Amino acid sequence: MKDRDKVNLGGKLESLAKNVGATYFGIADLTPARQCISEQGGEFLAQFPRAVSHGFVLMDSIVNALRYHSDAAAIHTYWYHAHQIVNPRIDSISLMLAQSLDKAGFQAFIVPSSQRVGKTRLAGVFSHKLAAHLAGLGWIGKSALLITPKHGPRVRWGTVLTDAPLEAGMPMDEMCQDCRVCVEACPVHAFTGQAFDRPRPRSEIFAAEACDRYVSDQEQTIGARACGMCIYICPFGQKN
Repeated sequence: MKDRDKVNLGGKLESLAKNVGATYFGIADLTPARQCISEQGGEFLAQFPRAVSHGFVLMDSIVNALRYHSDAAAIHTYWYHAHQIVNPRIDSISLMLAQSLDKAGFQAFIVPSSQRVGKTRLAGVFSHKLAAHLAGLGWIGKSALLITPKHGPRVRWGTVLTDAPLEAGMPMDEMCQDCRVCVEACPVHAFTGQAFDRPRPRSEIFAAEACDRYVSDQEQTIGARACGMCIYICPFGQKN
């Protein structure tokens, strides 16, 4: 595939995603993360050298309701918006991108917008935030979320894995520096405050089990699995 063809296909995919609502779009080179991808999702995923990452920005009015994370109406509103409205939109965009790649003669694998692998494993088959980070769309912060300079973590992500030799972006440097707002705001102190500045086990940054227990308790109490203080409180997503 010639360089001009890579640019043309990449541009076509970007226009397709943004024309139907995506705010963020990028191409990730997955080669440096091959072992990590294999360990999380299996060798069948590690065969793909590229990922198409696209992001859909959540409405501020919905995210700002998360500061009332013990209020049933606020949590139900966020959960419905993020899971019932935005997630299907993301999956629809991923499908269109995959179909376009398939039509161009390349393999494409759609990563579901929200999915757990098994009943006990607190992770999906592939990390959307890894693809977005490697595509240069943001960095992984102390909250273990993908942080964008403009919208912070107020973005939900979709990913399509492919063997198309698309021109990839460059990962963005971490910009949280000494900020600990998300660490201190977490109701169950699930974050250690360590930066995601090198490959390391998730447990060194984020106690996923503590977070899951809290949102499970929320579900039992108010009927919806959500907290989201780390999303709401991040200074990069806040507007004056």
